[in-house]
Amino acid sequence: MDDFARTFVSEAEAEAPSRRPALRVLVGMTGASGAIYAVDFLRRFPGEKFLVASKWARAVLHSELGLREEDLDRYVKARFPDSDLAAPFSSGSNPFDAYVILPCSSSTAAKIAAGIGDTLITRAAQVALKERRRLIVAVRETPLSTIQLEALTKLSREGAIVFPLSPPWYGKPETIEELVRATTGKLLRLVGVEVPGGWREDDLE
Repeated sequence: MDDFARTFVSEAEAEAPSRRPALRVLVGMTGASGAIYAVDFLRRFPGEKFLVASKWARAVLHSELGLREEDLDRYVKARFPDSDLAAPFSSGSNPFDAYVILPCSSSTAAKIAAGIGDTLITRAAQVALKERRRLIVAVRETPLSTIQLEALTKLSREGAIVFPLSPPWYGKPETIEELVRATTGKLLRLVGVEVPGGWREDDLE
């Protein structure tokens, strides 16, 4: 683990944000760049967390942060192999409040849009869509081809939330960690966690 990753994942937890009761999320990590977003989301989400990481997600996690999948065990209740189509979340009989694919590669988004469920990551997305559960596709790709835009449009029409990993700057971030937290804070709000720091939030008091 390199010094940046060690500092990032071992930093003392901030005061835990309040949450609605019994939130359960499934997080799917693909081989797109941006593993740091998934790590921070898992670290900050206060409910039940389950993780599925693809082969290339594990490679990117190690390449970008010097971490192994096992290093994330401290943040999750359980992990399932992407190849395990008999895992609990391959069935709609095991509910979850949200499924966040973070980061989501354009290939994964395209397969989901085409109705393909050949891995646990894509099969769980099919479950989320058919059961009308919250599906957030956090895309980390730029520029986007027309084919990719059409796939994302199709997912949006089916009820998925397309979330480009585009960090907000209105909070005047000064470090990479602050940029990452600003982005994962928006994701946390989408799944029902109350996180302070909204735009001109003080004006609402």
